[in-house]
Amino acid sequence: MVTVCFALFFAMVAACLAAGWSVAWALLGGLVLFWLLGLRLGFTWGQLWEMAWAKCRKSLIVVRIILLIGVITGVWRCGGTIACCIVWGVGLATPRLFLALAFLLCAAFSYVLGTSYGVSSTLGVILMALARSGGVDPAVAAGVILSGVYFGDRCSPASSAASLVAAVTGTDLYRNVGRMLRTGALPTLLTLGAYLVLSQLHPLSQVDGAVLSALSDRFVLSWWTLLPAAVMFLLPLLKVPIQWTILISSGLSAVIAALVQGFSPAEILSAAWGGYRPEDPALAAVLSGGGITSMASSYVIVVLTGLYSGLLEGTGALEPLSVRARALADRTGRFPAMIAVSVLCAAVLCNQAVTSMMGEQVLGGAYQDREELAMDIENSGILIAGLIPWSIACSIPLAMLGADASALPYALLLWLIPLCYLFTKKRYYSAE
Repeated sequence: MVTVCFALFFAMVAACLAAGWSVAWALLGGLVLFWLLGLRLGFTWGQLWEMAWAKCRKSLIVVRIILLIGVITGVWRCGGTIACCIVWGVGLATPRLFLALAFLLCAAFSYVLGTSYGVSSTLGVILMALARSGGVDPAVAAGVILSGVYFGDRCSPASSAASLVAAVTGTDLYRNVGRMLRTGALPTLLTLGAYLVLSQLHPLSQVDGAVLSALSDRFVLSWWTLLPAAVMFLLPLLKVPIQWTILISSGLSAVIAALVQGFSPAEILSAAWGGYRPEDPALAAVLSGGGITSMASSYVIVVLTGLYSGLLEGTGALEPLSVRARALADRTGRFPAMIAVSVLCAAVLCNQAVTSMMGEQVLGGAYQDREELAMDIENSGILIAGLIPWSIACSIPLAMLGADASALPYALLLWLIPLCYLFTKKRYYSAE
């Protein structure tokens, strides 16, 4: 019965992807399927709701952060922050190195901040606007940015994902970081080399003069407009929580939009809610977007995945996976088995953190070396979750960037780290 439910769920996901519908419909269908399965197993409606709500309640913090990110992406546009970065960035960017530099910038900032969401919603949005204004394929640019933001999300000491893996495996965070940097060195260099080639194939072309003129005419371009970005990058270094950082940056941008750019309070609130929608076609081409409503599908997906994963955990639907995973590890090795578990968990549970925890729960007994277990999770589940289009680890950053799943083939670091580690693991661990 469990196998039938999983098969139907994946069929619904495939149907949504083929039809171009939101995967939220498949998640809703999966929720119904596993609710019915729970009833069939003898659980009551009340018990099932408690299981589902226990997980969903914890996911609401993510909803709050996404809501704030929607606000900041709207007010940054009318505050002139993105316009200033475009105009000044055009003069500073090296056209045939743009994509490689975008990857390095995102990797550096994500290592410092330790958050894929924070970098995607700030630096990522700026780089995407610059890419669109310069004629770079948005799918390629978004894939490059996704690679960069996951560099730090995986191996930064400030990353919640890295801290979670250290906690569930009982290992030292900083020893793990050192190992992650070593195991990630080769794939990072290969990724940078590939992006140097793509930079030649997709150079940042000369931006239409009408766009630059429209930006300069509409916005006051000064150092003031960069203050919201500076706040967003500096406050996390001072250990200010991300929610407060986004609020402070958004508030500062709103003040600048009113006092410097001449927007009315109603226009600023409209940008925060529904995004910035300039009437000038030249501005609309590069600046339209942002706002709370732009992230609507992400809110729904987060809530549904919280309910859904609670049902799966509470009903024990994933328990048979452990026996099969250990048998697979005996035949193919531990890391290939961890990849298989991570793909399944990320596809079913749609959540990076839950995928990491399930990797330890399902396969932890097959490992004698807990540091090896931590590295296997870091080099599989943490990254694989970012490649599943309906996972919140993938769908939310792409929504922030205004991109879709066509960007995933270009997120090379997320592919290369598991592949390189698969063939080089024996260099780090003598016994498999």
